[in-house]
Amino acid sequence: MVASHGDNFDMTNCHSVFYFNFVTSKTSFPVYYKSEENSHPMLDEHLQGTAIQTVDDKPSNGRRFYLESYGCQMNFSDSEIVASILADEGMGPTRQIEEADIILINTCSIREKAEESIRKRLKEFRIYKKRKPELLVGVLGCMAERLKSKFLEEEQLVDLVAGPDAYRDLPGLLRKAEDGDRGINVFLSREETYADISPMRLDENGVTAFISIMRGCDNMCSFCVVPFTRGRERSRSSYTILAEARDLFERGYREVTLLGQNVDSYKWQHPETGEVTNFAQLLDMVAALDTGLRVRFSTSHPKDITDEVLYTMASRNNICKYIHLPVQSGSSRILELMNRTYDRDWYLGRIEAIRRIIPDCAVSSDIIAGFCTESEMDHQETLSIMELADYSMSYMFHYSERPGTPAAKKLKDDVDMATKKRRLNEIIRLQNQISHRHNQRDVGMVYEVLIEGNSKRSEDMFKGRNSQNKMVVFDKKPGLKAGDYVRVKIDNSSSATLHGNIVA
Repeated sequence: MVASHGDNFDMTNCHSVFYFNFVTSKTSFPVYYKSEENSHPMLDEHLQGTAIQTVDDKPSNGRRFYLESYGCQMNFSDSEIVASILADEGMGPTRQIEEADIILINTCSIREKAEESIRKRLKEFRIYKKRKPELLVGVLGCMAERLKSKFLEEEQLVDLVAGPDAYRDLPGLLRKAEDGDRGINVFLSREETYADISPMRLDENGVTAFISIMRGCDNMCSFCVVPFTRGRERSRSSYTILAEARDLFERGYREVTLLGQNVDSYKWQHPETGEVTNFAQLLDMVAALDTGLRVRFSTSHPKDITDEVLYTMASRNNICKYIHLPVQSGSSRILELMNRTYDRDWYLGRIEAIRRIIPDCAVSSDIIAGFCTESEMDHQETLSIMELADYSMSYMFHYSERPGTPAAKKLKDDVDMATKKRRLNEIIRLQNQISHRHNQRDVGMVYEVLIEGNSKRSEDMFKGRNSQNKMVVFDKKPGLKAGDYVRVKIDNSSSATLHGNIVA
């Protein structure tokens, strides 16, 4: 399975008309992961801009909002929080932009192409404002802080701007905008902001859901804007996380994915007892709620995938055997320039530990081609680490300089675009080969698969994922439904999807 596109994006830090136009992908961005049956809407280009039903129906005061989301899994989760806040104010979601009294666009600032897409979309909204002068347009999320003055004053594209930590203030910002003032709040909190808010779930399948456990990032990778747009790391109370997971399971959900810009850096200290809960402990507590609840997490920095985390994963069958472990480059010299805090040998040591402690664990990665000063030798080291790590899939990008980052300030983006694209294509070709080998090895294996719904190929087929995060398509049998676990024998595979049949 291969995910690729043009500009750099760090999965470590960032994976939808509510009645979002949830413009998905970890970013109107090229495909990160395309398969016959894409189970992650945020990762598939063709899903961007499609309407998705809501699970929760709350009464409306007649006012409608249209919410469109770009970016990563955290943006997806944040859009659910925004929808809940607006619903509590009596506003109802709509899939039809013409019906909306409020248009909101949840943005990503990770990639240049993302910003271009969002600017273009905002200009398109002007048509609706001409038809309906009282219509309000707002920008949410990562672009809010960086481009607030341009949106509000120079280009006059929007009526309000709210950063990732300011969604509680949306009702007040909307009231200000209605009174003719431009509402703005881009304050970055040092505390977890939304721990007590129950997100309004999107009814993609009613089986899988995201739970945000922490926000922000302290790693300061030189190419990444996340510390500046999302702020410092802060973690939720483990009690609220467990309560949310328990509620989801009782409502019929059978899989949760723990989210954070750097999810495995989770650390929460009880304000009264001083007791500290780390990520390994939290992972174990969520998995202990019920053996029928699958637990995943996304996405991790290699330094935080400790042996404790690995042994916890190995100890519980319902913790999925899949780790996203971004490498970014196979060259120690480039890794130092990226400020990744590890070198090639140390990273391969983590890969070895995963293989030793969890032999059946699948590993995926992020890879950036053409970072500042990257030579052909550096590039070859990246290709070689891909072979050694044996990634089941990768998210692959060519480097694009982001304003305000340490790399933009201190390093020269000196690899020409033709070279970047050639190196990226070589990375993609190699990952295709490795992924194909992975899927071929799965033929003849039997996996437990959680049914997520009907296959897009046929109404007579189900789709679901195995523990290793691979999509499996198989014929239906009477009496089975979404949310059931089944054992599936793999008969054949494509480049991205496994095909099989249910076995007793």
